[in-house]
Amino acid sequence: MPTISLCMIVKNEEKHIARCLDSVAGLVEEIVIVDTGSTDRTVEIVSNYTSKVYSYPWKDDFSDARNYSFSRASMDYCMWMDADDILEETEREKLLQLKQSLPADTDIVMMKYNTSFDEAGKPSFSYFRERWVRNCAQYRWIGAVHEVIPPNGKVIYSDIAIAHKKMGAGDPDRNLKIYQKMIREGKTLEPRHQYYYGRELYYHRRYEEAVSVLEQFLLSEDGWIENKIEACSICANCYLQLGQEQTALATLLRSMSYDLPRAELCCEIGKYFLEHGNCRNAIYWYEAALNTPENEYSNGFILPDCHDYVPYLQLCVCYDKLGDREKAKEYNERAGACKPYSQAYLYNKRYFDSL
Repeated sequence: MPTISLCMIVKNEEKHIARCLDSVAGLVEEIVIVDTGSTDRTVEIVSNYTSKVYSYPWKDDFSDARNYSFSRASMDYCMWMDADDILEETEREKLLQLKQSLPADTDIVMMKYNTSFDEAGKPSFSYFRERWVRNCAQYRWIGAVHEVIPPNGKVIYSDIAIAHKKMGAGDPDRNLKIYQKMIREGKTLEPRHQYYYGRELYYHRRYEEAVSVLEQFLLSEDGWIENKIEACSICANCYLQLGQEQTALATLLRSMSYDLPRAELCCEIGKYFLEHGNCRNAIYWYEAALNTPENEYSNGFILPDCHDYVPYLQLCVCYDKLGDREKAKEYNERAGACKPYSQAYLYNKRYFDSL
């Protein structure tokens, strides 16, 4: 059975760190903690779990810190987690079973990363990340921010999920500052980082700058298809904020020049037409979302609700506006079958019951 080193970089995580380490207790053979400058009780807390605690000066480079943590690992595989991640109780047995059955020639294990949750705690945003990595110099992190380990060798996908559950707000400016520092230092952002830089500008409501960066990324021959499709979505939202509605629609449709339609983009196009009073066009796109197969192994960002719950709920609205109450009620019930606890579904149900 393979051995695992849990490798973490931390700073001022006294609120989260014990919860994280407790969630994997007994499942890993070694814990490596790299502290990048904590001024709270983080180091004191982690010292109760491991003696392998190291201080490392923060250099505005996540890959540098993560690679240092990997360099201190001594087990067969390195597993990374952030301090505000947890392994839910339901996942512990699956992780143990994976250790017992893992093929010896496995290089990387991809696991789901659930980063957003609905009102009932069901994942509403997820994607796959490299989670276990063979402990050798061939597998190292790249990228100062939004770091990644380029996949190669034998990669397997597991249905085990790590949950990202932050308590309190972090530093919303951190990533943007790192990119701005890279630019000031004369570094050229490769396509992947152009995408993430544009996304950070969008989050900071700097819409014109975001469009400029993302359009440059879209025009480049390089870049990952999933990032290109997501960039179309972000650009469209920027254009809407700038009052350029036709350009926003054209950008959403442009996403389909890169690959087959994604349910997430179909829902956005449906929303555009619904908000512009064109229910029949909206119906077309919401039905397209329902008919779009979910490819969770694309490694792209997945909004599972866009494959059922969201289009059902929006089709209810469309048919109600068209006066077809029976069909509207039918779609609301389908939405309720997906999420019987949904406040939107329950509100609609009360509305139909009152008619």
